[in-house]
Amino acid sequence: MDHLDINREGWNRRTAIHIDSDFYDMPSFLAGKTSLKEIELPLLGDLEGKTVLHLQCHFGQDSISLAKMGAQVTAVDLSPDAIAQAEVLAEQMGVHVEFICSDVLAQSLLDGRQFDMVFASYGTIPWLPDLKPWARLIHQRLKVSGRLVFVEFHPVLDLFDDDMEKMVYSYFNVSPIQSQISSYAQKDSEDIPYVVWNHPFGEILSALLEQGLRIAHFQEYDFSPYPCFRGMIPAGEGRYVIERFGHNLPYCFSIVAEK
Repeated sequence: MDHLDINREGWNRRTAIHIDSDFYDMPSFLAGKTSLKEIELPLLGDLEGKTVLHLQCHFGQDSISLAKMGAQVTAVDLSPDAIAQAEVLAEQMGVHVEFICSDVLAQSLLDGRQFDMVFASYGTIPWLPDLKPWARLIHQRLKVSGRLVFVEFHPVLDLFDDDMEKMVYSYFNVSPIQSQISSYAQKDSEDIPYVVWNHPFGEILSALLEQGLRIAHFQEYDFSPYPCFRGMIPAGEGRYVIERFGHNLPYCFSIVAEK
Protein backbone atom coordinates (compact mmCIF):
# COMPACT_ATOMS: atom_id res chain seq x y z
CA MET A 1 0.00 0.00 0.00
CA ASP A 2 1.24 3.51 -0.76
CA HIS A 3 0.87 6.43 1.65
CA LEU A 4 -2.43 7.56 0.12
CA ASP A 5 -4.01 4.14 0.63
CA ILE A 6 -2.71 3.87 4.19
CA ASN A 7 -3.88 7.35 5.15
CA ARG A 8 -7.21 7.09 3.34
CA GLU A 9 -8.03 3.91 5.23
CA GLY A 10 -6.77 5.49 8.45
CA TRP A 11 -9.06 8.48 8.07
CA ASN A 12 -12.00 6.23 7.25
CA ARG A 13 -11.38 4.45 10.55
CA ARG A 14 -10.89 7.72 12.46
CA THR A 15 -14.14 9.12 11.07
CA ALA A 16 -16.11 6.27 12.61
CA ILE A 17 -14.50 7.09 15.98
CA HIS A 18 -14.66 10.87 15.72
CA ILE A 19 -18.30 11.33 14.79
CA ASP A 20 -19.44 10.13 18.24
CA SER A 21 -16.48 11.36 20.30
CA ASP A 22 -16.59 13.96 23.07
CA PHE A 23 -13.69 15.67 21.29
CA TYR A 24 -15.91 16.76 18.39
CA ASP A 25 -18.92 17.39 20.68
CA MET A 26 -21.63 16.83 18.10
CA PRO A 27 -24.52 17.76 20.45
CA SER A 28 -23.13 21.30 20.90
CA PHE A 29 -22.34 21.60 17.20
CA LEU A 30 -25.84 20.54 16.19
CA ALA A 31 -27.21 23.04 18.72
CA GLY A 32 -25.43 25.88 16.88
CA LYS A 33 -21.92 26.15 18.34
CA THR A 34 -19.23 26.96 15.78
CA SER A 35 -16.33 24.52 15.46
CA LEU A 36 -13.93 27.33 14.48
CA LYS A 37 -11.43 28.46 17.11
CA GLU A 38 -10.13 31.72 18.52
CA ILE A 39 -6.98 31.67 16.37
CA GLU A 40 -8.67 31.50 12.96
CA LEU A 41 -11.91 33.39 13.57
CA PRO A 42 -10.41 36.91 13.49
CA LEU A 43 -8.30 35.98 10.45
CA LEU A 44 -11.32 34.84 8.45
CA GLY A 45 -13.10 38.18 8.69
CA ASP A 46 -16.43 38.84 6.98
CA LEU A 47 -17.28 35.83 4.82
CA GLU A 48 -20.71 36.94 3.66
CA GLY A 49 -21.01 36.04 -0.02
CA LYS A 50 -17.36 34.95 -0.29
CA THR A 51 -16.32 31.74 -2.03
CA VAL A 52 -14.13 29.52 0.16
CA LEU A 53 -12.17 26.39 -0.69
CA HIS A 54 -11.62 24.31 2.45
CA LEU A 55 -8.77 21.81 2.10
CA GLN A 56 -8.70 18.55 4.10
CA CYS A 57 -12.08 19.16 5.69
CA HIS A 58 -12.52 15.81 7.55
CA PHE A 59 -16.24 15.27 8.21
CA GLY A 60 -17.19 18.86 7.64
CA GLN A 61 -17.70 20.67 10.93
CA ASP A 62 -15.46 23.61 9.98
CA SER A 63 -16.85 23.65 6.43
CA ILE A 64 -20.37 23.95 7.78
CA SER A 65 -19.26 26.60 10.29
CA LEU A 66 -17.76 28.63 7.41
CA ALA A 67 -21.01 28.31 5.46
CA LYS A 68 -23.00 29.49 8.48
CA MET A 69 -20.83 32.64 8.42
CA GLY A 70 -22.19 33.37 4.95
CA ALA A 71 -19.54 31.74 2.76
CA GLN A 72 -20.16 29.62 -0.33
CA VAL A 73 -18.00 26.64 0.63
CA THR A 74 -16.38 23.90 -1.41
CA ALA A 75 -14.63 21.36 0.81
CA VAL A 76 -12.22 18.55 -0.08
CA ASP A 77 -11.02 15.48 1.80
CA LEU A 78 -9.23 12.22 0.97
CA SER A 79 -11.55 9.97 3.00
CA PRO A 80 -14.79 8.82 1.33
CA ASP A 81 -16.26 7.95 4.73
CA ALA A 82 -15.52 11.46 6.03
CA ILE A 83 -17.10 13.06 2.95
CA ALA A 84 -20.17 10.83 3.27
CA GLN A 85 -20.57 11.85 6.93
CA ALA A 86 -20.04 15.51 6.00
CA GLU A 87 -22.82 15.39 3.42
CA VAL A 88 -25.21 13.80 5.90
CA LEU A 89 -24.30 16.38 8.56
CA ALA A 90 -24.76 19.36 6.23
CA GLU A 91 -28.14 18.06 5.08
CA GLN A 92 -29.17 17.43 8.68
CA MET A 93 -28.30 21.03 9.58
CA GLY A 94 -29.86 22.53 6.45
CA VAL A 95 -26.54 24.06 5.32
CA HIS A 96 -25.27 23.89 1.75
CA VAL A 97 -21.64 22.86 1.25
CA GLU A 98 -20.16 21.26 -1.87
CA PHE A 99 -18.11 18.29 -0.64
CA ILE A 100 -15.56 16.60 -2.91
CA CYS A 101 -13.66 13.38 -2.18
CA SER A 102 -10.14 13.76 -3.56
CA ASP A 103 -6.46 13.90 -2.79
CA VAL A 104 -5.84 17.64 -2.43
CA LEU A 105 -2.70 17.31 -4.57
CA ALA A 106 -4.61 15.84 -7.52
CA GLN A 107 -3.60 17.95 -10.54
CA SER A 108 -7.13 18.21 -11.92
CA LEU A 109 -8.77 19.21 -8.62
CA LEU A 110 -11.32 21.98 -9.35
CA ASP A 111 -9.49 22.81 -12.57
CA GLY A 112 -10.33 26.32 -13.75
CA ARG A 113 -12.29 27.34 -10.64
CA GLN A 114 -11.11 30.15 -8.38
CA PHE A 115 -12.10 31.29 -4.90
CA ASP A 116 -11.93 34.34 -2.67
CA MET A 117 -10.27 32.29 0.07
CA VAL A 118 -8.49 29.00 0.63
CA PHE A 119 -8.72 27.73 4.21
CA ALA A 120 -6.80 24.89 5.89
CA SER A 121 -6.32 24.21 9.58
CA TYR A 122 -4.81 21.93 12.23
CA GLY A 123 -3.11 18.74 11.15
CA THR A 124 -3.23 19.13 7.38
CA ILE A 125 0.23 19.50 5.84
CA PRO A 126 1.94 16.60 7.66
CA TRP A 127 -0.12 14.28 5.42
CA LEU A 128 1.47 15.79 2.29
CA PRO A 129 4.93 14.64 1.14
CA ASP A 130 5.72 17.82 -0.82
CA LEU A 131 4.41 21.34 -0.20
CA LYS A 132 5.29 22.74 -3.63
CA PRO A 133 2.21 21.24 -5.36
CA TRP A 134 0.12 22.26 -2.33
CA ALA A 135 1.22 25.89 -2.70
CA ARG A 136 0.74 25.69 -6.47
CA LEU A 137 -2.84 24.49 -5.97
CA ILE A 138 -3.52 27.37 -3.57
CA HIS A 139 -2.16 29.92 -6.05
CA GLN A 140 -4.16 28.43 -8.93
CA ARG A 141 -7.40 28.28 -6.98
CA LEU A 142 -7.21 31.83 -5.57
CA LYS A 143 -8.64 34.81 -7.38
CA VAL A 144 -6.43 37.86 -7.69
CA SER A 145 -6.44 39.52 -4.24
CA GLY A 146 -7.71 36.24 -2.75
CA ARG A 147 -6.33 35.05 0.59
CA LEU A 148 -5.01 31.87 2.09
CA VAL A 149 -5.91 31.51 5.78
CA PHE A 150 -3.79 28.71 7.17
CA VAL A 151 -3.55 27.58 10.81
CA GLU A 152 -1.43 24.58 11.74
CA PHE A 153 0.27 22.87 14.65
CA HIS A 154 3.81 24.09 15.13
CA PRO A 155 6.53 21.99 13.44
CA VAL A 156 8.48 21.84 16.72
CA LEU A 157 5.82 19.43 18.04
CA ASP A 158 6.59 17.05 15.18
CA LEU A 159 10.00 16.31 16.70
CA PHE A 160 8.52 14.37 19.63
CA ASP A 161 7.45 10.77 20.00
CA ASP A 162 3.73 9.97 20.27
CA ASP A 163 3.85 10.34 24.07
CA MET A 164 5.38 13.84 23.72
CA GLU A 165 8.27 12.86 25.99
CA LYS A 166 11.37 12.59 23.80
CA MET A 167 12.66 14.24 20.64
CA VAL A 168 13.01 11.39 18.16
CA TYR A 169 12.41 12.91 14.70
CA SER A 170 14.26 15.37 12.50
CA TYR A 171 12.91 18.89 12.19
CA PHE A 172 13.56 18.64 8.47
CA ASN A 173 11.63 16.78 5.78
CA VAL A 174 14.20 14.04 5.29
CA SER A 175 11.96 10.95 4.99
CA PRO A 176 8.40 9.75 5.61
CA ILE A 177 7.49 8.83 9.17
CA GLN A 178 5.44 5.63 9.33
CA SER A 179 3.94 4.43 12.60
CA GLN A 180 0.60 3.80 14.28
CA ILE A 181 -1.25 5.41 17.17
CA SER A 182 -4.76 5.63 18.59
CA SER A 183 -6.99 8.52 17.57
CA TYR A 184 -6.28 11.91 19.13
CA ALA A 185 -10.02 12.18 19.76
CA GLN A 186 -10.26 8.92 21.73
CA LYS A 187 -6.91 7.82 23.05
CA ASP A 188 -8.11 4.38 24.21
CA SER A 189 -9.18 3.47 20.67
CA GLU A 190 -7.30 0.99 18.49
CA ASP A 191 -3.98 1.98 16.94
CA ILE A 192 -4.27 3.19 13.35
CA PRO A 193 -1.32 3.17 10.90
CA TYR A 194 -0.27 6.46 9.32
CA VAL A 195 2.39 8.00 7.09
CA VAL A 196 3.37 11.66 7.59
CA TRP A 197 6.14 14.12 6.76
CA ASN A 198 7.69 16.91 8.84
CA HIS A 199 7.68 20.35 7.21
CA PRO A 200 9.96 23.05 8.70
CA PHE A 201 9.06 26.72 8.38
CA GLY A 202 11.62 27.21 5.63
CA GLU A 203 9.79 24.68 3.47
CA ILE A 204 6.33 26.09 4.28
CA LEU A 205 7.18 29.73 3.61
CA SER A 206 9.35 29.02 0.57
CA ALA A 207 6.60 26.98 -1.08
CA LEU A 208 4.14 29.89 -0.72
CA LEU A 209 6.63 32.61 -1.67
CA GLU A 210 7.80 30.72 -4.77
CA GLN A 211 4.23 30.91 -6.05
CA GLY A 212 4.29 34.68 -5.71
CA LEU A 213 2.00 34.79 -2.69
CA ARG A 214 2.57 37.69 -0.29
CA ILE A 215 2.79 36.84 3.40
CA ALA A 216 0.47 39.33 5.07
CA HIS A 217 0.38 37.75 8.54
CA PHE A 218 2.43 35.29 10.57
CA GLN A 219 1.96 34.47 14.26
CA GLU A 220 2.95 31.72 16.72
CA TYR A 221 0.91 30.69 19.77
CA ASP A 222 1.85 29.23 23.15
CA PHE A 223 -1.27 27.07 23.38
CA SER A 224 -3.36 24.64 21.36
CA PRO A 225 -7.13 25.09 20.95
CA TYR A 226 -7.47 21.30 20.97
CA PRO A 227 -6.42 18.76 23.65
CA CYS A 228 -5.10 16.51 20.89
CA PHE A 229 -1.61 15.64 22.16
CA ARG A 230 -0.90 13.26 25.01
CA GLY A 231 -0.23 14.83 28.39
CA MET A 232 -2.27 17.97 27.75
CA ILE A 233 -4.00 19.99 30.47
CA PRO A 234 -6.36 23.00 30.32
CA ALA A 235 -4.65 26.42 30.28
CA GLY A 236 -7.65 28.74 30.08
CA GLU A 237 -10.96 28.66 28.25
CA GLY A 238 -10.48 26.63 25.06
CA ARG A 239 -6.70 26.49 25.49
CA TYR A 240 -4.44 23.53 26.26
CA VAL A 241 -0.73 22.91 26.87
CA ILE A 242 1.38 19.82 27.43
CA GLU A 243 1.80 19.64 31.20
CA ARG A 244 5.54 18.90 31.15
CA PHE A 245 6.26 21.89 28.87
CA GLY A 246 3.58 24.42 29.83
CA HIS A 247 3.70 27.60 27.74
CA ASN A 248 7.41 27.16 26.97
CA LEU A 249 6.72 25.53 23.59
CA PRO A 250 4.98 26.97 20.52
CA TYR A 251 1.89 24.90 19.78
CA CYS A 252 0.36 26.52 16.69
CA PHE A 253 1.04 29.11 14.04
CA SER A 254 -1.07 31.07 11.58
CA ILE A 255 -0.32 32.45 8.14
CA VAL A 256 -2.35 34.71 5.89
CA ALA A 257 -1.02 34.94 2.33
CA GLU A 258 -2.44 37.03 -0.50
CA LYS A 259 -2.38 36.55 -4.27
